[in-house]
Amino acid sequence: MSQNKDFLRIEDLVVEYTSDGEIVQAVNGVSLSLEKGKTLGLVGETGAGKTTIAKTIMRILPEPPARVCRGRIEFEDRDLLNLPEKEMLHIRGNQIAMIFQDPMTALNPVMTVGSQIAEVIELHDHLSGGEAKRKAVEMLEMVGIPGARYDNYPHEFSGGMKQRVVIAMALACAPQLLLADEPTTALDVTIQAQVLEMIADLKKRYDTSMILITHDLGVVARTCDDVAVVYAGEIIENGSLEDIFDHPTHPYTIGLFGALPKLTGNEKRLSPVEGLPPDPTHLPAGCKFSPRCPNVTEACRSGEVPAYEMTPGHFVRCHLAANAAKEV
Repeated sequence: MSQNKDFLRIEDLVVEYTSDGEIVQAVNGVSLSLEKGKTLGLVGETGAGKTTIAKTIMRILPEPPARVCRGRIEFEDRDLLNLPEKEMLHIRGNQIAMIFQDPMTALNPVMTVGSQIAEVIELHDHLSGGEAKRKAVEMLEMVGIPGARYDNYPHEFSGGMKQRVVIAMALACAPQLLLADEPTTALDVTIQAQVLEMIADLKKRYDTSMILITHDLGVVARTCDDVAVVYAGEIIENGSLEDIFDHPTHPYTIGLFGALPKLTGNEKRLSPVEGLPPDPTHLPAGCKFSPRCPNVTEACRSGEVPAYEMTPGHFVRCHLAANAAKEV
């Protein structure tokens, strides 16, 4: 196993979809990295491009309508985008696994949950049917589901239990990288806490790195080491958890925190981010957030906005933030 500091590195990734004859600019020049054993949170509104990034890593985008225009995804010194599909079959589900957002659509309704987990184990670990079944039972019990429910079907489980089955399936082969797409969105708060704790325990047990896709900053605070804020297919701010939570710099990131209810203080109303995300088929020139930014200038509306390094490892795509930092 490679011991590089960044065992996953994405460079200048651009992904487009074709819809009704128009080009949807889903991911626009995304670059990020992940250290071994760490958890990176991808945060942003619905439609920002977070799930597309994860599916591109897994190489499961439907082509067409999706198209990877350019970029590199280096995993353990290999560019995943240029690997033959036969090699990706060995990586997908084995070295890289994904917990999908909706467990009901991720599970086959006409197969028992146990057989679905065993199928993954047989494929990648090359175990016999009996051995694969024993390991599948162990995985069910590891996520808090009695092994006796091996022969039950997905519709016989609650939403939280189905999510546990999906997690067991994703972790069955002890992947090096786990992509978790909104793993707790459909769960109530109590079950959400249990699932997050379980993922953290299993991640520690297997020394698994994780990319967590979410719009819940509370989940990020509890789970992540680093954070990347995604807006209109771009990483507009990224850094350590402390950088983003203690020193948010981009107006959008500041707006996200301003929209959170606080237990202390005298605020009577929340401060939402005004406006809506831009149409991905007609993105604005310059800063993609400029139509919603309260501090927008003419310089923001034209030309590419580079990623400025505010402090070591803390990058922000904002002219105003960079200029303010220079004046300090």
